Amino acid sequence: MIPIKKDAEIEKMRRAGDLASLALNAVADLIEPGITTGELDAAGGRFIADAGARSAFLGYRGFPANLCISVNEEVVHGIGGKRKINYGDIVKLDCGVVLDGWIGDTAVTVPVGIVDPEVERLLRVTEQSLLDAIQLATPGRRLGDVCASIEAQVVKNGYSVVREFVGHGVGRTLHEEPQIPNYGRRGTGPKLKPGMTLAIEPMVNLGRHEVDILSDKWTVVTRDGLPSAHFEHTILVTTGAPEVLTWQRKTLLN
Repeated sequence: MIPIKKDAEIEKMRRAGDLASLALNAVADLIEPGITTGELDAAGGRFIADAGARSAFLGYRGFPANLCISVNEEVVHGIGGKRKINYGDIVKLDCGVVLDGWIGDTAVTVPVGIVDPEVERLLRVTEQSLLDAIQLATPGRRLGDVCASIEAQVVKNGYSVVREFVGHGVGRTLHEEPQIPNYGRRGTGPKLKPGMTLAIEPMVNLGRHEVDILSDKWTVVTRDGLPSAHFEHTILVTTGAPEVLTWQRKTLLN
């Protein structure tokens, strides 16, 4: 059963989405060579707490950090620590907040200075695949249309989508129905209805799709060691065009 949010609940989702976006932007502004991922995580935690909210990730199934911070070949679920950011890195920030019982979830990949042109292209293609997929999240469409759109754009550009980790519904809990893979077949899956809130999040590898999990039991890395990109928005299905609830976050495309 995919939850349908009522008007008052949607307004709370908007506020949570705004805060997640603001927190993500604040941490992204701090990224520079020499800062550690632990310092970025602590800053994100302070920002969220100062806003009267809490991290949706800290303690979730034992996750030990406020944000997911993943660098270069790390795909998702990286844990902030002593690792220093270097010029030319790409840093994936994934931020979830709980505000008044409702969750906003958003992610961005931040290039540190000038990055390799092929890596920059990976980021642009990944984000564009997200933005194009969002436009398909309209009432009456099948969820498979959204998923297939991401895969088609990624594969057309010579990249691969991660298959073991997917997007998801979001609301009172971090992971609601439905699961939203970044691959699929058009015309399949549940019909989208107004009031659904979805976290769509392409995770795209420069090389092959296979991934591994490090010994910390959280950090996901590409098996071939090549870079990966990750972008995410929480969106609302409306009676018309979809509404992006995390619209404030920074992007490469604007």
